[in-house]
Amino acid sequence: MIKPTKFTREKVVVKTSVISIVANLILVGFKALVGFMSNSIAIITDAVNNLSDALSSIITIIGTKLAGKAPDKKHPYGYGRIEYMTAFIVSAIVLYAGATALIESVKKIINPEIPDYNTVTIVILCAGIVVKFILGLYVKKTGKRVNSDSLVASGADAFNDAILSISVLASAVIYIIWQVDIEAYVGILVSVFIIKTGLELIKGSVNNILGTRVESALSRKIKNEIVKDPSIQGAYDLILTDYGPDKYLGSVHIEVNDTLTVADIDKISRRITKNIFAKFGVILHTIGVYSINTKDKDTIRIRKDIEGIVFSHQGVLQMHGFYMDEVDKTISLDIIIDFAVQDREGLYHHIYDEIQSKYKNYKLNITLDIDTSD
Repeated sequence: MIKPTKFTREKVVVKTSVISIVANLILVGFKALVGFMSNSIAIITDAVNNLSDALSSIITIIGTKLAGKAPDKKHPYGYGRIEYMTAFIVSAIVLYAGATALIESVKKIINPEIPDYNTVTIVILCAGIVVKFILGLYVKKTGKRVNSDSLVASGADAFNDAILSISVLASAVIYIIWQVDIEAYVGILVSVFIIKTGLELIKGSVNNILGTRVESALSRKIKNEIVKDPSIQGAYDLILTDYGPDKYLGSVHIEVNDTLTVADIDKISRRITKNIFAKFGVILHTIGVYSINTKDKDTIRIRKDIEGIVFSHQGVLQMHGFYMDEVDKTISLDIIIDFAVQDREGLYHHIYDEIQSKYKNYKLNITLDIDTSD
């Protein structure tokens, strides 16, 4: 699939958000009218939820527009992360709407009022459910196509709204048939779902702002693409930093034979950078090099022996960057220990001491590397 350009993506996000705003505002108008006429806190709460959705879409448009600003001297990587900030604001609005609706629902339980449902109420609720399902499908599908977390979240939220509206419809039907009033309790249920959604959105926004692990599928594809080059023996330590959706800058280490010249490595690095950007839109601004010993059989034997020592310990994920210098009598390597290991430093020192005791004539340079990507 061809990735949409920056201009196309922005246009699609804005267009989809506008459609969502119009649909939600229409629903707000009808539901608020019906809610006040029928004295139903559940319907009014549902209308408030739709209003927060419309406001969220407005903020999404503003965030997308600001995020599209061209880089400048003060912000050389652009303004893409503004989308994460606006997503946090949207999350706070959803959370506030849920809390407000919860308070009103509790008030209705303390001071109950008899609802007055009619045929128009049922029709409006049914129409709202259908609109929300269709809107959710459209927004979520569009969000996935242009890689917009905000649209995907909005689409999922619309599906949740439809389900919640079904519960409101059920409370109305129950009252009409059996004269049992549960709509204040349904209002609480709707409020709790809104609050839950708000908290989940806040969590996602905070994670994006803090920075999260590279998506496994993407990191594996990039590494696999790099090692397709016959001159490269391995790709490690891939680090990608995102400056907004689809705006990745990163670095990677490659293992190559020690027989290559600087000119050879320069050609390889340029080739990798160009290829990865063309296929994934990722800018690898730094490509580090690990040299592999190929000239001495004893060195190759020692490497295998040290690999055996390293991987004999549970929790070790990877060993790379091995190089043995007979002139300086040094052995260098990197190891990656799973974050799940409680005492990573302790395991590292244990491995270090075990290797050092066997190769006492060498100075060890063992780096405890970070598990940045799969």
